Amino acid sequence: MRVLALKPGHDGAIAYVDDGRLVFSLEGEKDSFPRYAPVTERTITRALELAPGFPDVIATGGWHKPLPGLRAEIGAGYYGLRPGTVREGRLFGEPVTMFTSTHERSHILTAVSMAPGAPLRDCAVLVWEGRIGAFYLWRDHGADIIPVKVLDRPGARYAALFALADEGYPDHGTEFDPAFAGKLMALAAYATEDLDPRERGAVEELLRIEVPPFNKGAFRGSRLYNAGVHTPVTHAAARYLTDRIFAIYHEAAVRELPRGLPLVISGGCGLNCEWNRRWRESGLFSDVFVPPCANDSGSAIGTAMDAAVFFGDPCRLEWDVYAGDAFHHDVEPSAERWRTRRLVHGEVARALAAGAVVAWVRGRYEIGPRALGHRSLLAAPFDARSRDVLNRIKGREDYRPVGPCCRHEELHEWFDDAIEDPYMLYVSPVRTSALPAVTHVDGSARVQSVRAAQEPALHRLLTEFRRTTGYGVLCNTSLNFQGRGFVNTMSELVAYCELRGIDEIVVDDVRYSRR
Repeated sequence: MRVLALKPGHDGAIAYVDDGRLVFSLEGEKDSFPRYAPVTERTITRALELAPGFPDVIATGGWHKPLPGLRAEIGAGYYGLRPGTVREGRLFGEPVTMFTSTHERSHILTAVSMAPGAPLRDCAVLVWEGRIGAFYLWRDHGADIIPVKVLDRPGARYAALFALADEGYPDHGTEFDPAFAGKLMALAAYATEDLDPRERGAVEELLRIEVPPFNKGAFRGSRLYNAGVHTPVTHAAARYLTDRIFAIYHEAAVRELPRGLPLVISGGCGLNCEWNRRWRESGLFSDVFVPPCANDSGSAIGTAMDAAVFFGDPCRLEWDVYAGDAFHHDVEPSAERWRTRRLVHGEVARALAAGAVVAWVRGRYEIGPRALGHRSLLAAPFDARSRDVLNRIKGREDYRPVGPCCRHEELHEWFDDAIEDPYMLYVSPVRTSALPAVTHVDGSARVQSVRAAQEPALHRLLTEFRRTTGYGVLCNTSLNFQGRGFVNTMSELVAYCELRGIDEIVVDDVRYSRR
């Protein structure tokens, strides 16, 4: 069964699954298109180029189409657990089966099909994102999916608190910037005191109301109103909201779910590394799995698997996190400005130790939002100023943390109770003061563990860096223009490095150094 699947709306993507194997997943924002972009012309033409054969099924995820006075549906729509629907259509004049299922189902199928040990007979699924917030009991290989409603719109409530404190957000807003929720999650770590009881009422109100739209003006009497996002009262409120949302879901899990099932997590809140660790430590589940594309970027994969299962395939996907597009080597860097030579890992490690920032590109880009050594900016972790430099290069706020990549063999040397995590989806306490650039203000870090068998080039670089410095740990953040997806074209990469003052580029086995 060959399925070509499309995710409409923001975080658009196109995925191709061939007999249970992920051939590619291309995201609209990648190749320096705007963050959260829908599917682009580039995404469509590349998908057609890369598809290894004519698909048996074209699958479209459900979405919403707001119209004046009307909320129309795309495909099967946003909500619902009903099985997908089928009709016969045509592609390039040839007959093809057209399938559509809901966005809600896409999240469930993404997590369940990508989980270790799939196909899973029984498990618990948590989908929490901007709109959906529920557990599901997955029974008998998905023949029965039982919803357990908890709290709608958990991600939107995070965004609403950020908007409440942000002086630039209007008193009556209809939408939130998609980046708001992630920024508030970073700010929660700065909390040093409990939230004043007077302001807890405002946060509790954010948990009760439906957002968006957001009537921010109704909160004028709160100290949080236009308090500024990077302020002590907002930090305390962010921490309080973080704890309250998790507690609401934890209480529901204790009350409604059988003990000892594996838990799989999907939705944008699955990128909250602290919450992921709390689920692992809750003792409620036999195992916890979060896919690297837990947010909507993975929904095309879920829709493809929903179609495959509908037509009789098992709910099991063979996948690799580096299933994006290959790097486009459209130009050669100017010989007048860049020196070209063969990559020697030890030389790059020494350059990093001396303070260089390296744009590191390998093979195909990562699926999901986290750079994992194929579209990365790398730097030494020993000086907090490295974090400031990387945030300045990327145009990010100074309070945003930078995660480390670490050789698997050294995880427990530098991090307490470290979780082996090749996808940067969990936090671990840092156990040394030697790594300030990757240590968040609360003493934690979002660590990518690197095994030689999984990512040999990055592991080799980390090994050489250890020989040079004693630490197989580097700062690792995404290689992208501000507000854009990963850089994926040589001409744009060179321009980026020249604009942002980066003097070292590595593309596969070639090193370019600024003259």
